[in-house]
Amino acid sequence: MNKPCWQQNLLNRRMLICIFTGFSSGLPLYILISLLPAWLRSEGVNLKAIGLFSLIGLPFTWKFLWAPLFDRYIPPLGRRRGWLLLTQVALLASIPLFGLLHPTLDLRAIAFLAVVVAFFSASQDIVLDAYRRELLPDIELGLGNAVHVNAYKIAGLIPGSLSLILADHLPWSEVFLVTALFMLPGLAMTLLVTEPQLKPGAPRTLRQAVVEPFHEFISRHGLNSALLVLAFIFFYKLGDSMATALATPFYLDIGFSKTEIGLIAKNAGLWPSVIGGLLGGIWMVKLGINRALWLFGAMQMIAVLGFAWLASVGHSLFWLAAVIGLEAFGVGLGTTAFVAFIARTTHPLYTATQFALFTSLAAVPRTFANAATGYLVESMGWVKFFLLCFILAIPGMLLLIKIAPWDASGEEAQKKTCKVSELKTD
Repeated sequence: MNKPCWQQNLLNRRMLICIFTGFSSGLPLYILISLLPAWLRSEGVNLKAIGLFSLIGLPFTWKFLWAPLFDRYIPPLGRRRGWLLLTQVALLASIPLFGLLHPTLDLRAIAFLAVVVAFFSASQDIVLDAYRRELLPDIELGLGNAVHVNAYKIAGLIPGSLSLILADHLPWSEVFLVTALFMLPGLAMTLLVTEPQLKPGAPRTLRQAVVEPFHEFISRHGLNSALLVLAFIFFYKLGDSMATALATPFYLDIGFSKTEIGLIAKNAGLWPSVIGGLLGGIWMVKLGINRALWLFGAMQMIAVLGFAWLASVGHSLFWLAAVIGLEAFGVGLGTTAFVAFIARTTHPLYTATQFALFTSLAAVPRTFANAATGYLVESMGWVKFFLLCFILAIPGMLLLIKIAPWDASGEEAQKKTCKVSELKTD
């Protein structure tokens, strides 16, 4: 009996690997954007300073500058596995160092260490994204990236939930050590997976690794279309990125305890995130990436309005769970389609550099715009701030008219590939 195309794509070893790539990628980032602000706020650091800590994300914005090194040079374990091992060991060693510092006495040292962790995290992302793109055939991009994004969000439950609960019972030094140990599954994956085959035409010189990815991208699209693609990548996630930048301080400010945040705010988003991400990947097999960007993007915008509602309601465990669930479902859908779009836009010969360029641009709002969120909240209040985030999500949706039109010939090719694979499978 023939299996549906989505089942053929879901039940294979590549999807299992995507679980580990997502978890390894998400853990250090959520330490920086969830656990670190909660630690600083609980120790009395003001919102303006916490907002400025978003600038520690600069390595995620500029990672395309050193991404060519990962395409060009090959460490002992291979071009992907070798660099993965180096970055993961560095993260495992550096994250526990936060626990040795005090927020009010060592704020500059904490900022420096956060930049170091961000650098290793961004470097790991470069290699993980390239490995995943080389691992997945085109037909599995949507579902594979859905699995990756789900695992990415699940990783956020460690620093955003478990670590916060532990912080009510253990000193912060032990909290950061326990959190860092969750990098070990990623290390195990790196040692067990096989190295992707080096494609003919891959860069053989550093100059080729730096220049050719940009030249190929512009030549393939044309200058005007290439600029529109880059603008879309910048704007599509701007609204929800800003809305969640100060999520944990927001929950604390409207009266929720750290334990309530750990047990309800984070876990309420787990199953909606998993269901939304998997449904998004399955739907993308039928819808195609273009239509998914439209539908999932609209849901993503609606989710931002939920935060404005929660800010007006105040302390309510029911509405906290409902709003977080909606956000996890909507933003999970949008992120799944967005990452699949980025993967589809890369060229196989220059995966690391082009993927890093696109994801770096997507990280700009999280780095620069989010740095101003503390000032915006203190001048506007939480409700107006979230309404502003909703408005800022509109330009990305409008760019879909040019970047990913609803009816596109490329989408039909993907569906035909799926149908052919169904016919050939017994």
